[in-house]
Amino acid sequence: MGRIDKKFCNDLCRNAYNNKLNSDSTNLVRNINNVLRRNRRILEELNPENKTKIHRDKLLDKGFDFKYFTHLLKTLKGSTYYFCYEYGYLPLENNWYFLVKQDNRD
Repeated sequence: MGRIDKKFCNDLCRNAYNNKLNSDSTNLVRNINNVLRRNRRILEELNPENKTKIHRDKLLDKGFDFKYFTHLLKTLKGSTYYFCYEYGYLPLENNWYFLVKQDNRD
């Protein structure tokens, strides 16, 4: 029934085909987004005043994954902040980190 050149018997078949086709990349993106959201939640929880200093061990204890961040911010002084959305951190000496919240009022 329907067009003579249709590829799928119905919407269910079409959806199943496309879901299977995209499942590998979808799972990868979903897993990365989950890590980024967890990192953001940890930074938000440990930084209630929007600026604080914390030791690396405290971040690791909460499950923070330093391999994942959304963007970098390089300052004029040459410091590099790593951000998970609006929450960021600056590596300091002796495994200490300076946590910040970026002000997004444009």
